[in-house]
Amino acid sequence: MKFALFGINTGPCAAPQTMLDVAKAAEASGFESVWTGEHVVLPDPQVPPSPAAPLTEMVHPSTALSYIAGATKTLKLGTGITLLAQRNAVVLAKEMASLDFLSQGRLIFGIGAGYLKQEFDALGVNFEERGARTDEYIEAMRELWTSDHPTFAGKFVRYSGIQSRPKPAQAGGPPVVVGGASASAFRRAVTKCQGWYGFAMDFDTAAKCLEGLEAASKKYERPASLGKLEISITPRMATGTEELGRWTGMGVDRLILLQRGRDRQALVDDVHRVADALIR
Repeated sequence: MKFALFGINTGPCAAPQTMLDVAKAAEASGFESVWTGEHVVLPDPQVPPSPAAPLTEMVHPSTALSYIAGATKTLKLGTGITLLAQRNAVVLAKEMASLDFLSQGRLIFGIGAGYLKQEFDALGVNFEERGARTDEYIEAMRELWTSDHPTFAGKFVRYSGIQSRPKPAQAGGPPVVVGGASASAFRRAVTKCQGWYGFAMDFDTAAKCLEGLEAASKKYERPASLGKLEISITPRMATGTEELGRWTGMGVDRLILLQRGRDRQALVDDVHRVADALIR
């Protein structure tokens, strides 16, 4: 089992020193990775399904992870998740390639289609097209990361006769991990991504999603180049040895744990507590 922390760029961890101290403690304690959250904007006032209060501080993912990369050596850096359809695919490919290059191959590129219409409206992006954009953007970005002569002709992205360097440090680009519990997300995971991510799940919800992924794997062909589909889960509940055993038995590869603490010291203490209980 790989262990990770969620929310390294938000709430108390939005403070620069807290962000670094928690990341350093995680690396020293044997955590594999830290993961950001992302919303470019939040609805004000907060209305469902918005996950956070309007004034919640949330540092831009690649900015936060670059900051952490400079202060760590082995800790992997996950975007959990980048809302792909809200971006310009060519600009985002450059942004993520640069992060992977500077961190010497430590990026895990977590993505999702998004679900807050107010956010899409503020960015001028068609909410109804988010799934189609997400599928196309994955391919357009990979082409820029891997091809010596990148060319792409899609509905939303078209380019040729260009170069975008440096390429990512990881051959083929950073692994892509898609979040979501819809049939489209399961199809996307099986056909286009190295991993799938279920956020804030209990055992029953996760089991249903794993059934959905299994059904998708029977319906759609998985490219051999993607390898085995890696399963990441953020549990809704606190995780001890009993819960760890159940997650392991379900075939989960990575637990991205919610942080518990309201200030720097409490968060660092929680890192050590979890490491003592589950990792060391």
